[in-house]
Amino acid sequence: MSKPDNVPVALRDRYNEIIALVDSFCEEHLTQEYQNLCHTLTAKLCRKRPSPITTGKVNTWACAIVYTLGRVNFLFDKSQTPFVRADTLCQHFALSTSTASAKSKTIMDALNIGVMEPAWTLPSRIQSNPMAWMIQVNGLLVDARHMPLEVQEAAFRRGMIPFVPKP
Repeated sequence: MSKPDNVPVALRDRYNEIIALVDSFCEEHLTQEYQNLCHTLTAKLCRKRPSPITTGKVNTWACAIVYTLGRVNFLFDKSQTPFVRADTLCQHFALSTSTASAKSKTIMDALNIGVMEPAWTLPSRIQSNPMAWMIQVNGLLVDARHMPLEVQEAAFRRGMIPFVPKP
């Protein structure tokens, strides 16, 4: 198991237990992108003070982490690839959908994560996530992709957009 430097030493064993379960699911049903994002979200939960993952069952946290990222990235929408049914996800972790959904809400509330949250969007989907491109210019909310290049570059330098889109 990996022991990233950004996970507190006291929580590395717990982190590795959760990651082992998450990786098993991701390798069977999802992509490397999902797996990487799950690792990042798990590490972030470990750094949260106090860390919520210190209590509860490991399988519940593993499921909730995947469920949370699934919500953000529309994993449960049949028109998306990959697609996994919520009940399939929950069955893999031996949880009810209501338990997984409730724990996912706990994560989303604790980290202030919303649907289509740019920070938790799969890298391959960030270009098509309108929330990643919304900036305020002279008090108006605009899509940076439709602004002049110099505005896009300034927004990128300020960390307002993920990258300067190609023309």
